[in-house]
Parts: sequence; structure tokens; C-alpha cells
Amino acid sequence: MTGAGTGANLLALRSHNAALVLDLLRTAGSDGISRLELAERTGLTPQAVSKITARLREDGLAAEAGRRASTGGKPRTVLRLVPEAAYAVGVHLDRDEVRAVLVDLRGMVVGERRAALDLGAGAGAVLTAVTEAVRATVADAVRVPVADAVRVPVADEARATVTDAVRATATEAVRATATEAVHVTATKAVRATATEAVHVTATEALPAGSLLARAGSLLGVGVALPGPLDHVRGVLHRVTGFPEWDGFPLREALAERLGVPVVVDKDTNAAALGLAAGGEGGSFAYLHLGTGLGAGLVIGGSVHRGARTGAGEFGHQVIQLDGPPCTCGDRGCVEALCLGAVARGDVEEAARVLGSGAANLVGLLDIDVVLLGGRTVAATPEAFVRGVGAVLGARARRTGEDAVPVRVAPGGGRAVAVGAAQLVLGPVFGRGDG
Repeated sequence: MTGAGTGANLLALRSHNAALVLDLLRTAGSDGISRLELAERTGLTPQAVSKITARLREDGLAAEAGRRASTGGKPRTVLRLVPEAAYAVGVHLDRDEVRAVLVDLRGMVVGERRAALDLGAGAGAVLTAVTEAVRATVADAVRVPVADAVRVPVADEARATVTDAVRATATEAVRATATEAVHVTATKAVRATATEAVHVTATEALPAGSLLARAGSLLGVGVALPGPLDHVRGVLHRVTGFPEWDGFPLREALAERLGVPVVVDKDTNAAALGLAAGGEGGSFAYLHLGTGLGAGLVIGGSVHRGARTGAGEFGHQVIQLDGPPCTCGDRGCVEALCLGAVARGDVEEAARVLGSGAANLVGLLDIDVVLLGGRTVAATPEAFVRGVGAVLGARARRTGEDAVPVRVAPGGGRAVAVGAAQLVLGPVFGRGDG
């Protein structure tokens, strides 16, 4: 959601309304926004806005940003979001590397860690690598020992009981509720697992001296990796090239190790979500060419995952019958042809093949723009933009339509990891496709 929806003055929607207000505070930036403007843009009454903003200020999520002249009467106080009040970690789990980023409430990266990884090394080794990357990323941001960046048991008396909340459920990764209200504050990190809400204070999330004890709370960890997988349940299927992961409950396993909510999605979906949250509008396809090839689809401003998180398996559309074998078990897939051309050093052919697949997407979905990303694209971005653009241009001449533009996606190598963090942050601001 790029703007604010219409609020409802009902007790059952207090969490929803707080999310609307938080999102407007976020988009207002350092200039801030007045309570009157918040009321006008959310449809809430001034009294409701005053109550919500009072709680947000009390909890350290909002602060005064000065005063602004008004058309009559005394100057209006404007409020701003406090970015350091809470954080999320985004993890890009690739076939040969893990990258973790720590982002604040604005989505700005404040810590990062990369390490080599073999996705085929077995669940134990991979889980350990991800856990170490997350802990090290948080620890590096505040220069605390990695051993300190772990969660300790939570005492019952420390649990938060206020009414506006962010809650992770089994079917929705991190969602606001009202009936079981959990408020995320600068001093209380509120967490939930698929079966129960777990609430911890910031000092319990990480021991004294750490980032979370001093400045805010860790809302959770988003993990993005190659598919196919089940986003809703956090369970992997036969990950292309690594069928041994089939049926593995990655979300549950990592949540147990990390002690915070975990959201799992495909790498391309996460990147697309991050791009949409960063301001990319309309309908677009994000094509990620790295160790594999996939697509993240945003239709009408929302990530399109399909009924079983199966949308976007772009690399495994067959465009050459009886073509070279693919790691998915089929033959003549776009991924096999494209990566094969790259391995031969024929970037122009790789771009042409990628363009052929992109043209199919344009014809099927009538998207506004094609965005390219991934390490292989990053090595020769101009060649890929030119090659894909040429294929789409030829298609447009045949159909009489305007050519769909092609450009490199912003974010570089961090795009997937930053998008993974948005899986956690999105619902905090009322964006429902996290």
C-alpha cells in the first residue's frame, strides 16, 4: 500500500488504524505530518488520531518534528516516525551464498553480512549459517560480541499487553490484530509464532549493551530463497537443483533457532515486494538472473504469488522442445538456455533468450515495465537491457503496441535481502502482501 486507506472508528480496528497512521508517518519522512493531516488522509476522527499518536509517542515509535504554520490559530505540531524504534532482518539464502541485512523502520540498511554457503550441504549446516549471519549482522551494527546476540527466555511478567499490535500467525506472516492485541514498542519487542504469541522486552531479545536493548526491538526475520516453496506455511518444496529440501519446514526450524518470528518467501517475490515498497508502481515483472532464473510479479501494486506460491516460476517455461536438460528435470527451459549461453560467454544470446521469456510475460500479463536484477545481470547490465529491450521492441512492432520499457532494478546485490526484510515490515504499515 503506497498511501493510506480509510480508517474505521471501531475498537476491533484499532491496530489497523494505527498501521495507517504509522505508514503516513513513514511516507512523510523527516518533515513530519500534523494530526489534522493524519485525520484527513485516514478518514479517522481527530480524537481517534490523537489517541493513536499519543500511544505511538509513548511507545517511542513517533516523535515531534517541530511546528508548522496553520491558516488560523496556533501553529500545528507535526510528528515523524522514529526509524530506530524497531528493526527487521532480511536474509537472501542463495545456492552458494547467504546475505543478511538489518534495516530500520524506513527500510534503510544499517547492517549487512555476507558469507559463502552450499545450499546442498544439508539442513543443519544451512540453518547454522543463516543463524550465524543473522546474529553477526545485528552484532556488527552495534559492535557487540556475536555470542551476545541471542534471545534468552522470557518471563511472564515481561509480556506486553497493550492493544495495538503486530502479530505473526500461521497463515499470515506478521499481521495487525485487535482481539489479541500486541503493541510493538521501542522498549517491548512483540513476537508471535504460528501457534502462540511470544512477547519479549528489548533487553530480553538481546542482552544489555546490544542494539535492541539500547534502541529498539527486532520485529522478525524475513528469509528469501529459490523456489518452489509454500509461503503461507513456510515449507520448502523441491527447490530447483536441491530436491532434498522437499517438505522441510524452514520457517519453523529458523524461528526455533532465532527466537523471533520468521517469514519465508521466494527470492523473486521478496525482491518484487521491496521494489513496490520502495515506490515502483503499477504492474511489473522483476526478472532475477543469478545462480538461477525466476520472476517476481507485481500486479496492480500487489505481489502475485498464486494459490500455492507457484507464480513466477519464469525460468522453467519451455521455449525449445527437446532443448538442453534443465535442473528442474525438463528440457529447453529459459533458465537452462540462458545460463548455458552465459557459461559459453555469449551474453547477447543470453539476453535474447531472456527477452523471449519476457515477451511471453508481457503478452500474458500486459505489464507496465520489466525490471532486471541478479548477479549475472549486474556483470553486464547494458547488454541485458539492450538485448531484452530489442526482443520486446520487435514484439511491439508486430502487435502495434507501445514497447514495454526495460531497465535494471535498483538495489543491486541487496535487492532480495532488503525485500526479505519488507516481508516483516510491510504488515507493520498496513501493507497486506508481506
